[in-house]
Amino acid sequence: MTIGDILTKLALAHPERPALVADERQITYGELAQQVEGAAAWLHARGLRRGQAVLVFVPLSIDLYVALLAMFRLGVTALFLDPSAGRRHLEQCCARRRPDALLAVPKAHLLRFTSSALRAIPLKMVVGSWLPATTRWPRTFAIASAPAVAVEPEDPALVTFTSGSTGVPKGAVRTHGFLIAQHRALAPSIALEPGEVDLATLPVFTLANLASGLVTVLPRADLRRPGAVDGAALAAQIEETRVSRITASPAFFERLIAHGRKMPGLRKLYTGGAPVFPRLLADMQKLAPQAEVVAVYGSTEAEPIAHIEAKEIAADDHRAMQEGRGLLTGHIVPEIQLRILRDRWGKPRLPMTQAELGAETLGPGNAGEIVVTGDHVLKGYLGGLGDEETKFKVDGEVWHRTGDAGKMDEHGRLWLLGRCVARIVDAHGELYPFTVECVAMTFPEVRRAAALAHREKRLLVVEARDAGPELEKKLSDAVAWARIEEIRFLEAMPVDKRHNAKIDYPALRDILEH
Repeated sequence: MTIGDILTKLALAHPERPALVADERQITYGELAQQVEGAAAWLHARGLRRGQAVLVFVPLSIDLYVALLAMFRLGVTALFLDPSAGRRHLEQCCARRRPDALLAVPKAHLLRFTSSALRAIPLKMVVGSWLPATTRWPRTFAIASAPAVAVEPEDPALVTFTSGSTGVPKGAVRTHGFLIAQHRALAPSIALEPGEVDLATLPVFTLANLASGLVTVLPRADLRRPGAVDGAALAAQIEETRVSRITASPAFFERLIAHGRKMPGLRKLYTGGAPVFPRLLADMQKLAPQAEVVAVYGSTEAEPIAHIEAKEIAADDHRAMQEGRGLLTGHIVPEIQLRILRDRWGKPRLPMTQAELGAETLGPGNAGEIVVTGDHVLKGYLGGLGDEETKFKVDGEVWHRTGDAGKMDEHGRLWLLGRCVARIVDAHGELYPFTVECVAMTFPEVRRAAALAHREKRLLVVEARDAGPELEKKLSDAVAWARIEEIRFLEAMPVDKRHNAKIDYPALRDILEH
C-alpha cells in the first residue's frame, strides 16, 4: 500500500472532486490519477527505474505532485534539499545520494553553471520552459499505462536533507510505509475530512490531504519565506476559493493576521514547525472566531507528536506559562510512545531493555530529554549518518531522540522547555530557554525573545516595539526568578530559513559577539 494506491481508490470513488487548485489551474482526483499514470509512463520511457533517485527543485504546484506521485508509482526516490544553502551543501548532498535525474524550474537549472554535481546528472528535465540540454516536462500527459512495479513499504519514497549547519547534512529517509503511517497519524490529529478545502503550505501535509480526499489549495505566495508573504493577497485567495482550513507555520499565520480582517469562513487552523506561543493562538482565534485553533508539535523525524486546541488552555495553564513552567503543547497523539529521560544530549545512548527504559524515565514535573517511537517515527538517516547521535534501541525497537527538552504534567500533557543543547548550567543552577522566553512572549510589545548564556552571563535578547527602560524593567521583574543578568534589545532577531519562526541561536551568538 502506498499513497498512490490510496489516490487511485479515491479517483475511482470521487473522480470529479477537485484534488488540487493552483491559480487558474485545477485538477480533479480522476484527472490527477490519469496524469500520474501518464507521467510514470513518460519517466519510465526516459530510463527511470525502481531504486533510482530524482533531485527535485520545483515549488508547490500541480506539476510537483504529479511528478512525486509518478515517482512513487515507479519506486523512484524524490530527493529534496535547500538550494539557497549554497554550492557546498548541494555538492555534499549529491555525494551522499547521487541523483539519476534532475527535475527543476529554469532558475534552479542555472545552478548547473556553478555545480559539477548537477552537471554530472545524466537526465535533466525542466518544468515550465525550455533550456538547452534539457528535456521539457509536459504540462499534461497523454493517457498511458506505466509498467507495474512492486513497491515495497521499506522502499524509500522521499529523502530530505538537513541544512548541515553543524556538519555534514543528514538525509531523512521517508519510506512508503512511513508515509502511510504518517498519514494515519496526521488524519485524526489535524481532523482531515473528505471534501474540506485546505490551504496547504507543506508538501507532506498535501500528501496527507490527497490520501484523505480533501481539496487542496496551493497558496499564491513564495513559501520559501513564509514570514514575508502578502497577507492581504492570501486573504483574498482564501475567500475566493472558499478555503475552510489552513495548515501553516506561525510566521505564515502572523502575516495573515497582520492584514487585519476577520475570516469567519475558516473552520480549522493548525500551526506548528516552530514554537507556538499562546498569544499567536489567541490572535488566530480572533482571525477566525468560529474555528478550531490547534498547535501541533512535531519534527521532520516525527510528525505529529502532540497537539493542543487553544480552547483547551485554561487560566491556570496561562498562569503557569507566565511564571516560567514552559510551553504547553498538549496530549501525546495515540500513535506514538513518548518518554522523558535524564538529559544526556551530546552523549550516545546504548541499547537498553524495557525495564532499563522504565528506570530512566522521569515522572511528571521532572525536566529531561524527549524521546519517541512509533510507526511514523523515522528509524534512521541515509547511510546511518546521524543515527549514533539521535537513535537508540529498546529491546530491538528504534527510539528517536528529538533533541528537545520537556516534562509531563499530572494530566498527561507535554510541556516544552527548549532545545537540550541550549540548556544553561552555571553557578545559579539549570535553566532551559523556553521557560524564560514564554514569559517574555506574554508582553504584547515583544515579537521574539531568546534566553541564552553568553560570556558566562545569563542573557535575555528581545526584538520588540517601543524597546526602552520601561519594557526592560517589566521584563526584568517578570523573569527575576531566572537570574537573568542582562536584557538586550535587537531590531531584528535572526530566524530559521525554512519557517522564519525559530530563533537561529548560532546566528544570534555571532551578532552578540560582533
